[in-house]
Amino acid sequence: MSTRLLLIDDEESICEILKYNLRKEGYEVDTAYSAEEALEKDLTQYDLFIVDIMMENLSGYDFAKAVRNNGRTESAPIIFCSALNGEDDTVMGLNIGADDYITKPFKMSEVIARVNAVLRRTQLAKLAAAAAAAPAQAEDPDDEPLKAQEVYKGLRVDPNEKVAYLDDERIPLTKTEFEILYFFLTHRGRIYSRQEIMRRVWADDVVVNNRTIDTNITRLRKKIGEYGNNIETRPGFGYGFKEKD
Repeated sequence: MSTRLLLIDDEESICEILKYNLRKEGYEVDTAYSAEEALEKDLTQYDLFIVDIMMENLSGYDFAKAVRNNGRTESAPIIFCSALNGEDDTVMGLNIGADDYITKPFKMSEVIARVNAVLRRTQLAKLAAAAAAAPAQAEDPDDEPLKAQEVYKGLRVDPNEKVAYLDDERIPLTKTEFEILYFFLTHRGRIYSRQEIMRRVWADDVVVNNRTIDTNITRLRKKIGEYGNNIETRPGFGYGFKEKD
């Protein structure tokens, strides 16, 4: 089954350039010239959305929120592609739930690489979820034992269900945010360099930079409430989770 993408941009020329090149990569590609037009489609048929931010009436942010608030599409990957290139713009886009952020003008090779990377991560997450949901084979000596939950005061992480809770309320973490939090809680009291965090959290074939790590940790801090203060920063080096009275 082929992978289907939806491009959403009010500049028709941008849509056509992206559509032409992504189809050459083997993807099925549809276009919408506004967020309103996109929301009229059956969004469950798409594997990835590439969305401009600055559009009339409904913005790309509005579209992303609608996708994330729909139980049938909440896990669909989103890449923002925008002329807004400030750090605050990128952080806001990622906080809303985008999986990546590309600034205009872009290089087509970068767009293709990022699309491939996001889809690869999404597929790996689906395979992991499917494996976790599969019924266990009775008396199979090779079954992986359940892991203990990690708890710090009102913060709880379940590595078996891949979910985290704040005061017994489920926290809407992305896969990457979950992995960072679980790593921190299982390695408390030490500061880790960004390179160490990369090796522990990201797959070997995924290229990330310091800004990606910083952005994910900024988002994670906000989502875990008061415990965001337990994630300490060592300027020029990295991060760690410290217990506090």
